[in-house]
Amino acid sequence: MEPGNVTTPFGQRSMTLAMLASQKAASQLQADQSVDKWKIYRSLCAAKPLLGVTDRALAVLNALLSFHPQNILSEETGLVVFPSNQQLSLRSHGMAEQTIRRHLAVLVEAGLIIRKDSPNGKRYARRASGGEIGEAFGFSLAPLIVRAEEIERLAAEVAAERLSLQRLREQFTLCRRDVAKLIEAAIEEELAGDWETAFGYFRELVEALPRTPTAEQIAVALEEMQTLRDDITNRLETLIKAKETSGNPAQNERHIQNSNPDSTFDPEPALEKKQGANSAFQIEPHIALPGQKQKLDDQTAGRARSRTKDDASVLKSFPLGLVLQACPDMANYGPGGSIANWRDMMAAAVVVRGMLGVSPAAYEEAAIVMGPENAATVMACILERGGHINSAGGYLRDLTRRAEKGEFSVGPMLMSLVRAQGGGTRRVG
Repeated sequence: MEPGNVTTPFGQRSMTLAMLASQKAASQLQADQSVDKWKIYRSLCAAKPLLGVTDRALAVLNALLSFHPQNILSEETGLVVFPSNQQLSLRSHGMAEQTIRRHLAVLVEAGLIIRKDSPNGKRYARRASGGEIGEAFGFSLAPLIVRAEEIERLAAEVAAERLSLQRLREQFTLCRRDVAKLIEAAIEEELAGDWETAFGYFRELVEALPRTPTAEQIAVALEEMQTLRDDITNRLETLIKAKETSGNPAQNERHIQNSNPDSTFDPEPALEKKQGANSAFQIEPHIALPGQKQKLDDQTAGRARSRTKDDASVLKSFPLGLVLQACPDMANYGPGGSIANWRDMMAAAVVVRGMLGVSPAAYEEAAIVMGPENAATVMACILERGGHINSAGGYLRDLTRRAEKGEFSVGPMLMSLVRAQGGGTRRVG
């Protein structure tokens, strides 16, 4: 380093090795080097996460740049600006002078400007006889020229990371939508399988992400969501193939001949994990994810209470958790203001029935035709849609008649309310 290129700060400010390094780098500035000050400022704004500067520090730098008379920074046009803190405050939207001094120190520490203090610490310029500036004391903008390539490279890295994060978000959103609609289709079609466990695990994956997740967090969640989607897709394809096979007359005859009422064949086989994959979803009747076993036990008990000799004619009931997801208002009418099992759900349905003016006979008929769980579910749906139904009793009787003819299923009504509640559609970030 040539003698005379080092400037130390005035007063009690200490000299640091970082400041010395910045001055050494600035001393390598070539006479033909230049940069557009607003272009490099935009790159600085983009690269600020990697440079360790804040928005307010950049606002102060913007004010400093505004005191340079030319748009092009070069050694020929002069690189030292010398506004007072009061002038900087006016161009920094009234920022307090103490705050300005703090952010100037941040800019110096980050190596974006260099202090060139006068003997008394004041900022001023000494002009020659012709009026041109001879020597100036203030802040040198030379580092912005010397580090222009580095700053633009950092800005490009930040832009690439932002684009990568955006693509990960898009992939996760698409995969999340696929899983939600596949589970919805399976429930509406009343396909065999523990779809409540799948839906519960799906919600856990979505809700585990923070409001502003990092790229790494989204990548991990995306991998798990893709595994869940693949498992559900494989299960649905298996059920479709089984349905197509059962549609063959010869195959049907063979099934009838081999039928055995005492057979222990499980109509809901578990979905095997992929080789080497961390499968998160297995459709197996007796396996539940943590925290969901009690809900499944309650639902199983509820279904057992409702079985009769002609159970085949009763509509299939839906998971209690899914019903409460679609109809959250129903929980307010359960014992103690909550619903923990189907017994609580049915008790709440009786309260809601009376509140909505549904006669005991209409509700009893619905319970006989649809099953107790489905009747309670329908009452919960009617409560949720109360503003759109003129006569709850007449509406329930109409649904009961349609259910008797096989023209009504609870699934579409329930899933419509799930969508209205935003189930499976929460945005990430």
